[in-house]
Amino acid sequence: MTALAIETAAEDGAVRGTGFAITANGSYAARLVRDAGAGAWFPERWTLDGPEPYAVPLPGNQPEEPDAGVLPMADGRVLIHRRIADRHSFALLYPTGPATGELQLGAVDAAAGELTLLPPSPDGSCAYALAAGPDGTALWLVAGGAFGPELVARLKGRCSGGVWLDRTGRMLALDRELDGRTKAVAVDLERGGEVTELLQITEDSDDRLLLADADSGLLMIRSNAPGQDRLGWGVLGSALPVRFPECLRLADAALTPFAVQPGQVLMPESCAVALRIDAEGGTWVGIWRPAGRHLHQLAAPQGWLAGAGLWRPEGVLRLPCVTEASPCAVLDLPAPPDPPASPPPPARPAAAKPVPLGQAPLTGRRQLKGDR
Repeated sequence: MTALAIETAAEDGAVRGTGFAITANGSYAARLVRDAGAGAWFPERWTLDGPEPYAVPLPGNQPEEPDAGVLPMADGRVLIHRRIADRHSFALLYPTGPATGELQLGAVDAAAGELTLLPPSPDGSCAYALAAGPDGTALWLVAGGAFGPELVARLKGRCSGGVWLDRTGRMLALDRELDGRTKAVAVDLERGGEVTELLQITEDSDDRLLLADADSGLLMIRSNAPGQDRLGWGVLGSALPVRFPECLRLADAALTPFAVQPGQVLMPESCAVALRIDAEGGTWVGIWRPAGRHLHQLAAPQGWLAGAGLWRPEGVLRLPCVTEASPCAVLDLPAPPDPPASPPPPARPAAAKPVPLGQAPLTGRRQLKGDR
């Protein structure tokens, strides 16, 4: 199940929040919320694997800053990242009856740069952060190490994003800006942060990885190789080119994929992909499958934390919602069937023809020099 930390919206009158991250196994989620009455920010943990979802507030001894980062762990604890004076501090929070327990993990000097938490690791026990500076990017293990935060690797260029490529938490994809171009690269955490090429559609294109599914190998990509930024899809390790479906190009709306259906082993074209659709008239939900060539557009449920959700393997999309009446709810949305297939239109020549994915990290290695 794919999970990302995404900025969310909240209903007027309800507790407001920013960010919503879900563990890779879909059991827990966390966000930072503000009590509209008291004006205090505090972390909130959601439990999603029971009969009914429920939320547990985790307030500390004092209110949090609104820019604090939170990340759920597979054991139910919540990692919090605080900026305190000249350091980045990390701790694990957990409920202890009426109070909140806190396990200090250590700190990183603020001179390392602005730290950004990466999406939850598939193993559920580790957490990572990026610190991009003028001379490169540092990758930190901030939870799960033996002696507090540990520097994993120093990477050339300015790295952002963060997509896990496997189920073990070994292979991490990052979007790296270097020499005026942005390319997705893979970082092997078991080989000292060794970096290999992942996406190379054309030499001059900016190729970013948005989502990946470890079961099927499906990759969701954003690239300007077709002449403008477009959503495309490919398969990890495939010799086929990246494809840019016309149905994923809306003239008056922006599409952002946020979850891929798991469990479709070796069947990437059958995976359902959930997309957030933003336009002047509001935000709603899109569902698309590569094989179907059709974008289903569905009204967003009331109070949806826009851009957050996860798939069940059987094809049910779970969307977290917050309203005044239901401060912790999940709407299950079955994926609609695709209409009968029709012959595809004739292919039109493109100014920049996509080429196959670069050396995929699990099928062949082409290490990039200069990274440690």
